[in-house]
Amino acid sequence: MSKLSTPQNSLALYVHWPWCLAKCPYCDFNSRAHTPNIEDQADYRAAILAELKHFSTLSQGRPLSSLFFGGGTPSLMDPATVGDIINTADELWGLDQDCEITLEANPTSVEAGKFRSFRDVGVNRVSIGIQALNDEALQQLGREHSARDARKALDIASAVFNRFTFDIIYARPGQGLGDWHDELEQALGLCDDHISLYQLTVEPGTNFFRQGVAEASPDMGADFYELTQDITTAAGLPAYEISNHARPGAESRHNLTYWQGDDYLGIGPGAHGRLTQDGVCSARHQIADPARWLEHIETHGHGTAKARLLSGLDRAEERILTGLRLSNGIDRLAFARQTGQDITETVDGEALTMLQDQGLISLNQHHFAVTPQGRLVLSAILEKLLG
Repeated sequence: MSKLSTPQNSLALYVHWPWCLAKCPYCDFNSRAHTPNIEDQADYRAAILAELKHFSTLSQGRPLSSLFFGGGTPSLMDPATVGDIINTADELWGLDQDCEITLEANPTSVEAGKFRSFRDVGVNRVSIGIQALNDEALQQLGREHSARDARKALDIASAVFNRFTFDIIYARPGQGLGDWHDELEQALGLCDDHISLYQLTVEPGTNFFRQGVAEASPDMGADFYELTQDITTAAGLPAYEISNHARPGAESRHNLTYWQGDDYLGIGPGAHGRLTQDGVCSARHQIADPARWLEHIETHGHGTAKARLLSGLDRAEERILTGLRLSNGIDRLAFARQTGQDITETVDGEALTMLQDQGLISLNQHHFAVTPQGRLVLSAILEKLLG
């Protein structure tokens, strides 16, 4: 197996921008349809910088390996604000020489001047929410851009950034396997070294859920998934995680931090983080409502809603839930270092033996992973392993 890793002592930083031009009907992220004015942006900038200073006191001496601006639609931010956040993070922690700095964008907020401005203040990778490559599907998904806008955005990203990625949603209502085959081939012709391909899920609380939009059946979902793996592997972009594909060496460093159980700081309304201090990891959650988050920072210097210490078992179960999403699975030595337990002490022994016998799980001295066949039923495997 190839080895995917992030530096052991480094940190990742996530900065959340909660606002969008419109709320998509499938989205269950902490985002709101709102266009902040200049004063709103100034207040947000000051609050983020305050949170950076607060968290730096808890994690000094650990350089940042990645910085990710997510949302929402962070490309709606003033590039000067993005630059101030990057520079302050560098002053407080220091950025690794090859620090990956990603900003999410939608085609509706893309134009060459602004992308160049983001690049000039330090962003070196952009992630674009394309979601579909035909206008009928984009309308179905409630997107604000056209397929032409999407292609134009990718052209701009390719010209401005050394690295870019984009998202596509598949197994949409009414989409057939042949339709997806053709659309995926188009997408691969437009991508760089990384692409994210998400099977549509309908989450409670979304407009799709309220409208009764149906997901693909399990059998049809498996057919979509297998077709996706075949086409992307043949194109040289195999899955390194359930929904993420990259050429070897081009995996998202930031997302690997989550899936490999390393520490990351979450800053902004509703952001989550994991921070280890004196050998104990805590889960930290920021206040979700932007107005309350701002108010809390003004009075307390940070927007943390709660910080909960994680037991070894908490960490172990979390590592299994995230780590088995990776094609390479879980490094057993890293797991033991992070949790104080061996994997075999965490999972149900009878279930582990049964899943190995069925060819759904691979366990050896170094790694614990789900097989390609097992990835089709990952949720069921996790349920059996963790009871």
